[in-house]
This record gives sequence, C-alpha cells and structure tokens, in this order.
Amino acid sequence: MGTTIFTTMSSLALRHKAINLGQGFPDYNMNEELIDLVTKAMKDGYNQYIHMNGYLPLREAIAEKCFNLYNADINPEEEITITPGGTYALYTAITTVLQPGDEVVVFEPAYDCYIPQVELNGAKAVIVELIFPDYHIDWDEVRSKINDRTRMIIINSPHNPTGSVLSGNDMQQLSEIVRDTNIIIVSDEVYEHLIFDDLEHESVLKYPELMDRSFIIFSFGKTYNCTGWKLGYCISSAFLMNEFRKIHQFNCFTSDTPKQIALADFIKEKEHFLQLGKKLQQKRDLFQDLMQQTKFKPLLTHGSYFQIYSYADISSENEKEFAIKLTKESGVATIPVSAFYRAEINNKVLRFCFSKKDETLHTAVERLKKI
Repeated sequence: MGTTIFTTMSSLALRHKAINLGQGFPDYNMNEELIDLVTKAMKDGYNQYIHMNGYLPLREAIAEKCFNLYNADINPEEEITITPGGTYALYTAITTVLQPGDEVVVFEPAYDCYIPQVELNGAKAVIVELIFPDYHIDWDEVRSKINDRTRMIIINSPHNPTGSVLSGNDMQQLSEIVRDTNIIIVSDEVYEHLIFDDLEHESVLKYPELMDRSFIIFSFGKTYNCTGWKLGYCISSAFLMNEFRKIHQFNCFTSDTPKQIALADFIKEKEHFLQLGKKLQQKRDLFQDLMQQTKFKPLLTHGSYFQIYSYADISSENEKEFAIKLTKESGVATIPVSAFYRAEINNKVLRFCFSKKDETLHTAVERLKKI
C-alpha cells in the first residue's frame, strides 16, 4: 500500500500555497444551528459511550427519512448502524462478507479505498472500466466477469471521481445480474443529496430485491458540510446487519455521542438536505461558467462535489505529471483521474472539487486562465 493521491496532492498544495481543488471538502462553514446543537449536547452531559448501534432516536429519524425519500420501510433497531464515517462502513461491510479467494466486481475509476479493502480481506478485485467519456457501465461486460467465485459488486452513485449517476435502467440491469445468486451489493451513496439537473437518486433502498442483499453506505459529513466529523451510517437487511455488527463491535464499538444527539434533531429539518443539490448545482454551474475562460474542457457531471475537465488542448503530459505541474506552477491543486485506476490510464483529465466558496473558485480560475 502506498500513500494516497489525496495526501500527496494536499501536501503539495500546502507546500506551494496552491488553492486546493483536489480533496473533496468544502472550505465554507457548516450550519451554525447544528454546531449549537452539538455544543448543547455536550453541555447536557452526552459525552460518554452511546449504544453500539447508534443513538436510537437518530436511527428512527433516518428510517423516517428513508421512507419519505425512497418509500423504504427500514427497521431502525435491526437495519441501521451509525458508523465513524462512510469509509469505515465500507470496510466493515466488505470485511463482513469476503473470504480469501472471493472475487469482487469493482468499477474503475474507483474511489481509492475499494480495492485495498477488498485485497486486505484476501479477495480479488475484478475490474470493469466505466466507458469514457461519460463513464457509463457496460453491463454485458459485467455479465462476462461474473462466475462462481463472484461474491460482491461495489457500486457508487453519484460517482466519485466522475460525477456520473446510475439510472433506473442501470438498477434493473444490476437486479437481473444478481438474481438467483449469492452476490452481495455494497452501494456507496454518500453523495445521495448532491445530484443535479432534475435527476433522481436511484438508491438501492428503492429496490427491495436489491435491498435484501445490500449494504448501503451514507455520510453525514457530505450532507451537512462537516467532513471532519467522520460520521456516517450503514443500512442493510436484518440478517446482513447482524453480521455487520459482529465486525463493528470489535472494530470501533461505537461512534461520537454528542454529534448523534444533535443530528437526531437536525435531520428532521428536511429543507437542508432537500435543497442541497440545488445549492451545489449553483456552484457547479458557476465553476463551469468561469472555466469557459480557460482551455480546459468539461465532461458531464450530474452529482457529487466534482467535475472532470480535459486538458487535452493544453498538454500531452500524463495526468499525474500535469497535476503536479499545475500545483507548482499555477497554484491550483487537482486530482489526476488516473489515480483511480490500477492500470496505466491517460485520458488527460483531472478532477476538480467545486464545493468551495465562490471567491475560491474565482481566484482559482484567474490562475488557470493564464495557462
């Protein structure tokens, strides 16, 4: 295992005083009311261990939200576990299922923790590349990779790093592939509310046939602009969640107490997460408008914090070399999309995070348009 590209590029950005549009976190403040609710919880004495599975009123609020959004009837006691972040939930779900020799279908470009987590459990990642430039899934190729050793398929929508989203047809294809098999689905949905252009998020929770065999991962950090909180949750069927908790109890046991108390109240204020997509789309659209002043060309994005841009009209360098050069010479840090592949890939595209203050985006583009 080497150092992640996020650590490398963030360190480089700091060293060269570059604007960091690489790592996916906002540079603006989170909701003050939520901060006050956490402070109140701490002052009210909620500072000790809470139930291993999470604060029940919070799990009940999540279940209500799932019903309202996805018409999913989730049992808060048996089917929801609060976790210290989405990445932790992914690792716990993967570790719950995989044994040495199992195979896992992973779509690349892939968030960088998926394959290491699979391999740490002795399993093999079977790669299916998303089709460039819109990064859609070739389901016929997926079918060709399925065999008796296939134990899991990992999906991610809205997708990091590309911002692509799965459609209803995609979910139907997935359902047909796993029907009458023992294949488990891990669905990374941490950007569930960051979806644009009047599209709907096709959560696994909307599909009972898939829900029964899935671990669905969510993040409070992405929803409430507090990525440093490292708090999320996993939803699964009662049987699978019982197995998940066997790993969870010896991995961290429980999650941050005062933040769970605060979120149990705040999550009921639906307007925040219902409006989140529109607010982030405004930032995406602003960034796209500003970037028209540069030689970078946008690829489609319909969700997440991210926009992929091509630099093919600027340089023939590979993505990592160009990203490093951009950081050092132009003062803007990005992430090379090639870092999300195992094979050598050079589509000449970089990932930009637009979940930043408007002035940050303006300043970054002022630097980029000089190239």
